[in-house]
Amino acid sequence: MMKRYPLPLIVGSALLTLPLVVPATAMAQQEDASVRFSAPAWPGVTVKTAMASKLLEALGYQPSQQEIGSTITYEALNLGEIDAFLAAWLPAQQPMYDPSMEKGTIVDLGNNVDGARLGFAVPSYVAEAGLTSAEDLDNEEFAERLGRTVYNIEAGSGMSEILNRGVDEDIYGLGDWDLSETSTPGMLSVVKDAISNDEWVVFGGWTPHWMNIEYDITYLDDPKDLWGPNGGRSDVKTLLNKDFADSHPNVSKFLDQVVISADDQSEMILGFGFENRDPEEVALEWIKKNPEKVKSFVEGVTTRNGEPAWPALQEAFDLSQEG
Repeated sequence: MMKRYPLPLIVGSALLTLPLVVPATAMAQQEDASVRFSAPAWPGVTVKTAMASKLLEALGYQPSQQEIGSTITYEALNLGEIDAFLAAWLPAQQPMYDPSMEKGTIVDLGNNVDGARLGFAVPSYVAEAGLTSAEDLDNEEFAERLGRTVYNIEAGSGMSEILNRGVDEDIYGLGDWDLSETSTPGMLSVVKDAISNDEWVVFGGWTPHWMNIEYDITYLDDPKDLWGPNGGRSDVKTLLNKDFADSHPNVSKFLDQVVISADDQSEMILGFGFENRDPEEVALEWIKKNPEKVKSFVEGVTTRNGEPAWPALQEAFDLSQEG
């Protein structure tokens, strides 16, 4: 089982000790075994981090997860109290991402999910009734049927920042709307009840997520790019603390190559977030079903002892030789 430890209090002063810096050309066996992930309480990052952690364990590392919010995650990455983060949603987290990157203490490994997006979502029967664009939210009849309320996940998230800007700047006529911000389960409970009763509801939706499998929903057009350019299309980036990346070239190469589709992640989220299965069980199932993709993650990667990674994973998870 992966170990979970509470995050130490972050003190706004100089670190008492400096991390050991190993040249990027060092052998994998010189790398410290510990890999500390931030995993906010979002189904996608929880199960994706579990998948990466299971693979790292099989390669001889000792991953752990710390359940902290995105704002604290960026600060912890800068201070070296967290090593890796697999859920840097951009542009939703841009206000946190940009100042953190300017400090030069974080390495961006790029996108780890293909096909991600954010946006206003409604049940498809609402779209079929004529509400197809965020501009339609300013329609008095539609606004009344929606109770002038947008449902969303927790305050302080990137999505919360976007929607609060929409209200503050009266984008799409949202200036007199309410934001109901609770959590992902809280928001989706409201959505489920509304759909069960054929009621109107608008909420902050995203893919990958099981909501796109279980519910017949439609994303509204976003002509003013409130959710970002290209219809809310998003990057979900992998970030590393720079000192960790420098001293762990093997782990860095592995995490750089962990890229999955939005459909893959939605499938994993369904198993964990909807079916309430253990995230490690869901991660293991995905690994066994996708040997070709797993093999692509470890191209040029070794175990911590310096042996080729793919044979070690084949043995650990009983993966096919053809993968």
